[in-house]
Amino acid sequence: MSAYDPSNIFAKIIRGEIPAHKVYEDDDVFVMMDIFPQSRGHALVIPKAASRNLLDADPAVLASAIQLVQRVARAIQKALSADGIRIVQFNEAPAGQSVFHLHFHIIPVYEGVPIGRHGDDSRAADADLAEQAKAIAAALT
Repeated sequence: MSAYDPSNIFAKIIRGEIPAHKVYEDDDVFVMMDIFPQSRGHALVIPKAASRNLLDADPAVLASAIQLVQRVARAIQKALSADGIRIVQFNEAPAGQSVFHLHFHIIPVYEGVPIGRHGDDSRAADADLAEQAKAIAAALT
């Protein structure tokens, strides 16, 4: 496994160097909308601690992050009336990881609506992402 690279896109987003549709942020975690969503409301929970993925992450970071994953999943389900929630986390390129900073995908599932493919280049409209981020953030409180 390669070393963590602090120039990855998620590290740049966390540092404010690249814009994102932020849902939530605290000292430890950044939550944003996935700009290439597999489903309406697809969000990412990104711990701020530098780790490549689950395999090299501090267990305390993982424990804290998964609690927020649960909170965000509940907020997405409430805000967007999702019928189900899929939680996904990839580790290394052969497993599908494309950004090498630990993150968790929260993908809403809607009855009868197929989920898109991971890594698809279908970028969502910024207005839609902003609206979804606002609704999810409101449901977090």
